[in-house]
Amino acid sequence: MRASAPPEGAAPAIGRARRRGADRGDRRAGDGRPGGHVRARSGRFPWLLVVPALGGLVFLALPLAGLLLRAPWSTLGARLLEPEIRAALGLSLTTATIATCVALVLGVPLAWLLARTAFPGRRFVRALVTVPMVMPPVVGGVALLLALGRRGVVGQFVYDGFGYSMPFTTPAVVVAQVFVAMPFLVISVEGALRGADRRYEEAAATLGATRATVFRRVTLPMVLPGVLAGAVLCWARALGEFGATITFAGNFPGRTQTMPIAVYLEMQRNPETAIVVSLVLLLVSIAILVGLRDRWVRAL
Repeated sequence: MRASAPPEGAAPAIGRARRRGADRGDRRAGDGRPGGHVRARSGRFPWLLVVPALGGLVFLALPLAGLLLRAPWSTLGARLLEPEIRAALGLSLTTATIATCVALVLGVPLAWLLARTAFPGRRFVRALVTVPMVMPPVVGGVALLLALGRRGVVGQFVYDGFGYSMPFTTPAVVVAQVFVAMPFLVISVEGALRGADRRYEEAAATLGATRATVFRRVTLPMVLPGVLAGAVLCWARALGEFGATITFAGNFPGRTQTMPIAVYLEMQRNPETAIVVSLVLLLVSIAILVGLRDRWVRAL
């Protein structure tokens, strides 16, 4: 029996059907046949990576476990109430909070500048902002000393004009903490600004709102979670700052001796007290990271 010719217009449809069939055949052939299109199944864990992943986890968790196991739990409260430890704790909490407020005032506009404007050298400015994150903290302290010290680039004019020298004072602790912690805030807020939907801002501007009103009433509420996450990260980094602080502010109990410096000194005099103070810093860090979940990772 002779096959009849397909009706007019049916040929393209038959061709598309044959191509779909060939594609399905290729996908079926991909399950192991030579020349087939092999597709990796998503969600399958590569077991080859399990051992190094567990090794990395143990490497990171082992020092923390040692800290918990060696902690003098029975004398924890008494050691925390020692006058020097209380002074260091109070100074750290106060200066870290002030440093975070200063970073918010300076860092949020800087993040907006990097995220929403285009200007020559923006990549260089962004690199400059993130330099304190990778710079050795002691080098940061030396840089602050050369800039704001009594004979520093700027500090000499302040000292000659007003007789004020910042290094080795409590404000120097705040400046050192702002220097090393503000990049965390800037990066977090910049990431939030880049991810925000700009159509709301454009709609507000179309309705006659000024730029300041758009920023205050539209932009800032949209990126508020990113700002809060950046502020918490900034505070935690300021609380744990050591290298730049001891270089630029020194170690004077009650004036510039923060908790990390106290840990360093107590390790030479009384290791159990150093463990107790380290536990406080560790618990604060864990609480902050658990509270933030993965928001800070998304901002990077």
